[in-house]
Amino acid sequence: MSKVVSMRLKTQLWDRLEAMARRLGRTPSEASALLLDEALRSAEFGLIQFRDSPVGRQAYVIGTSLAVWEVVFLARRFAGDPKALATHLSWPSAKVKAALIYAEAYPEEIEMAIADNDRGSEPLRRALPGLETVTIGKP
Repeated sequence: MSKVVSMRLKTQLWDRLEAMARRLGRTPSEASALLLDEALRSAEFGLIQFRDSPVGRQAYVIGTSLAVWEVVFLARRFAGDPKALATHLSWPSAKVKAALIYAEAYPEEIEMAIADNDRGSEPLRRALPGLETVTIGKP
């Protein structure tokens, strides 16, 4: 179920929302709902922020270049040990834990991103012609 919300926006804010909606390929209403959801998630989950990526908006760990799904993907290679992964990444363990806590709350989002990654690099290579792939072995 959804609710309709009406609000007044200053012209400058409306213009920015319209621009963002165009960039996202959404209506201003859809973009505002998405941005509100992201802002609420960022407020609820410490060290998580949302950014544009080549595959759309994603949750990232603040101060890093890794999306939450990438941290979860790596954590699985470290048998779910956040301390070991934090050491590997040279991060404070709080950053790894923040990603794992977010992933627990939004497992479908994370699993879909991991499944997309498991499809291989060919879909990305089409979108990003200069893409180079690197294979990383198990720790």
